[in-house]
Amino acid sequence: MRNVAELPLHGGHVPAWLAQRMRKLTRLVLILAVDEYGTKGLLERLSDPVWFQAFNNLIGMDWDSSGSTTVTVGMIKEVLSREELGVKVAGGKGKASRRTPEELKTIAERYELDPEPYVRTSRLVAKVDTVAFQTGYQLYHHAFFLDEEGNWAVVQQGMNEKAKLARRYHWFDAETFTLNPHKAIAGIRGELALNTVSGDSKEFQKTLLDLVSEGPEKVAREVETIKAIAKGYRPLVYYRPRDVDERAILKRYESLGKLELNRRALEFARELGVGNYEELLLLKGLGPSTLRALSLVVELVYETPPSWKDRVTHPPDPFKFTYAVGGKDRVPFPVEKGTYDDLISFLEKLVERNREERALVRNVVKITRNWKFPEDEKRPT
Repeated sequence: MRNVAELPLHGGHVPAWLAQRMRKLTRLVLILAVDEYGTKGLLERLSDPVWFQAFNNLIGMDWDSSGSTTVTVGMIKEVLSREELGVKVAGGKGKASRRTPEELKTIAERYELDPEPYVRTSRLVAKVDTVAFQTGYQLYHHAFFLDEEGNWAVVQQGMNEKAKLARRYHWFDAETFTLNPHKAIAGIRGELALNTVSGDSKEFQKTLLDLVSEGPEKVAREVETIKAIAKGYRPLVYYRPRDVDERAILKRYESLGKLELNRRALEFARELGVGNYEELLLLKGLGPSTLRALSLVVELVYETPPSWKDRVTHPPDPFKFTYAVGGKDRVPFPVEKGTYDDLISFLEKLVERNREERALVRNVVKITRNWKFPEDEKRPT
């Protein structure tokens, strides 16, 4: 049994009686978390896949479902829209994700912050996880958390319909967006990932920018030459710097999708004189297929390959939190309404008490820290 949630794509919905309790428990947990750690501390924890999954398990959502992201974020956003805790959420699933810029402007103005850097960051992290870091997953959920101090976190999720899996990308106050920028990535590690933002990608990114500055015609010629060679047609003049299997390398790129250049975007990049990789990624029209074509040329012609290592992390297992009230998926047992109501009642009283009295509850951690759940009770939803 794997020690992480695999996030398979699941349908279904949360029944009204459970959703009502989820909202109440989510509110109480958020109040206690902000009081204990501050808004920045809450964002740090939401960007930790273990803490996030534990939160999901605590409120009774399926422990290994793609819905663990959409439902948990949805509950958090709904609660924070009503509560004044110094942090709000923009975006969400599907159409809601496209409202992120407008919602971010409203939140930033509320906290007297300049909205433009956060709108840019929102666009950039989405571009990284669709273009710069390609694993066959298409983003369909994007949630941007912003607090009154200007700290931010992003939780976004991609879908791989062929594999029927999702993966969740966690970001927090990133200082760089182009060199190992993620706080963590949850899901199943793939055998293949076009990773142009790995920690050792500086030379690759520089070479790619140099190639873009030469214009789309040169890139197009190089791509067609490589395709011809892979099919067995070798031009009379062809510089082959080393012993490589062009066909195998081309197949690797094509396994992620088509190689189609958006010449207009590349021409625009040259006209603007794009100076760094962030600016290139933010160009309108620069999509996954164009970056694959550029990367192919950089690897074969300029001998500067990108990284092909996936960055999925395998954190400790938060499954034990499903034992708090049970799970919607009936794993490890069906949600116990009475237990759920007792927990809400207890936490409501806890919220009303002062911090010194709350500190007594920390002793519970000593009881549960080393508890091991029965492995046979952890089964796929």
